[in-house]
Amino acid sequence: MPGLAHPTPPGADPRPAALRVLLALAVVFIMLATTGWTAVHRPEAGTPLRAAALAAWAAARIDGRPVPAADAPAAAVARFFGALDGAQRARLADGYPLVVGNLDGAPAATRYRANRRGLEQAVRVEEARSHDVALTPADRAVAVRRAHRFESLAAPGRQILTFDPTGGGRVAEVFGDLDEARRVSVIVPGVDTDALTFERTQRRFTAPVGMAESLYEAQGAAAPGSRTAVIAWAGYTAPTGVGMDAATGHMAFDGAVRLKSLTAALPGVSSVALFCHSYGSVVCGVAAHELPGRVTDVVVAGSPGMRTQNVAGLRTSARVWATRDEGDWIADVPHLEVGGLGHGADPVSPEFGARLLSSATAKNHTGYFAPGTDSVDNFAKIGTGAFGSVVCATGDDVCRDGISGAERH
Repeated sequence: MPGLAHPTPPGADPRPAALRVLLALAVVFIMLATTGWTAVHRPEAGTPLRAAALAAWAAARIDGRPVPAADAPAAAVARFFGALDGAQRARLADGYPLVVGNLDGAPAATRYRANRRGLEQAVRVEEARSHDVALTPADRAVAVRRAHRFESLAAPGRQILTFDPTGGGRVAEVFGDLDEARRVSVIVPGVDTDALTFERTQRRFTAPVGMAESLYEAQGAAAPGSRTAVIAWAGYTAPTGVGMDAATGHMAFDGAVRLKSLTAALPGVSSVALFCHSYGSVVCGVAAHELPGRVTDVVVAGSPGMRTQNVAGLRTSARVWATRDEGDWIADVPHLEVGGLGHGADPVSPEFGARLLSSATAKNHTGYFAPGTDSVDNFAKIGTGAFGSVVCATGDDVCRDGISGAERH
């Protein structure tokens, strides 16, 4: 059964092992009961803007040519947009923003333009909802918050790669020049991530935007003049709270499909590193075996597991790194998978086989991307390819073994 680390030796009493499993399951259920059982699906909020946009796109044409399906492979989308001139791309972005802005394979600049238009549409809708007396006061308050968030995302200069206001909302933002980057880093966040929590004023570096800004700045310090880009990717529906959704993998499987599409569709031939936090590491674990070869590194921080027993089980050619702060409460979550509950072995255990990174100055479960921490400095070195100066958790250089260019110190 997945999650049991060792078979019971012949002649040994199987009861202690069984008791350990039962105890671990009891801990899981106690945690779920005390934190609240979340619904299987996040309640729908917002408006059906995206659904209406998809219906219009299905009948769209550009100068007599049919457009690709909204779920067409990225390569087909890239060929289609590659045959258009700038004016045609702009017309599609302005006419169908909530589709074009989410088309993997469309040029980044076209998606930025489309998503700015889509955000402007969404602001108007949320402002109208905030005054709708047919809604509850709580719903009107959420509409006000969403309108403010969408206004912020639509600000000049922001590069929004994905925007879908459906439900809690999906968003991705690029820092740096995605077209010119030689190395791209993607931050894959965990629970309680949606459009409203995509960025925060308080506890800034616990939200995807703050994480990405911190990592991008650290990369500039680690390798001045390097051509890098960082994507804050909240492009999947994450679980709400530490409940049933977070304890199972069904949301991770949907997220893995979207992550695979994103990484395969990035422009150019840049290498890609994934930085997967908390439940985001479950998404990365599920996606690992189908990620394109350009994904050279998968880094997990504060991971509850990657739905496998070891690195070999991920079936990836990418280097796999793991880190966890001493005060991170995720260490107390049972690292097993039984009957669909739990996410498998602990990625920082020696048996898992990941390259273990230092996060000595990070604080707790949400502090891995705070500026000046060992963890974000290590992430920046991996993201820029400066493997020779990565600091290993074990105090030696074992985590750098076998990497070309990583000199031993």
